[in-house]
Amino acid sequence: MFDQKSQQSTDLTSPENVQKGQQVYDRMVSGECKDVAAELKATYGYTGDRNSN
Repeated sequence: MFDQKSQQSTDLTSPENVQKGQQVYDRMVSGECKDVAAELKATYGYTGDRNSN
């Protein structure tokens, strides 16, 4: 069957997380951000692996 892992979703609509996302977006647009996925993972604390079934 499926692994039952404890996952906690991140509320991307909270004012704090919207601000964090805007900072990452600003870095993307300015060319400062080289690895968008890594930066977003670091920003929102994502450490899981979606393909680890």
